[in-house]
Amino acid sequence: MPTPTISPDFAPALETLGSGASNFFLAAGLYHAHQVSFAAAAALAGLGYEEFHDRLKEHFGHGFIVADETVQQDLRLVDELVEQRP
Repeated sequence: MPTPTISPDFAPALETLGSGASNFFLAAGLYHAHQVSFAAAAALAGLGYEEFHDRLKEHFGHGFIVADETVQQDLRLVDELVEQRP
């Protein structure tokens, strides 16, 4: 498998974002595209859990992606628990 390369045209923008920006944004892109887990993206970016979370919030406005299905499951669970109350 050939080694992926990044276009040198990205260099000026990435330089302003600091060291490791290319790894972070590639990992964040894969995470946002649901191609890798949060933990895998953090590892690919070379960052710890909290640091990756903080950088996601800094650059994207949120740290975690919650799937619609997860929210729907949570809402159903809340309904079930409320129905079970005496």
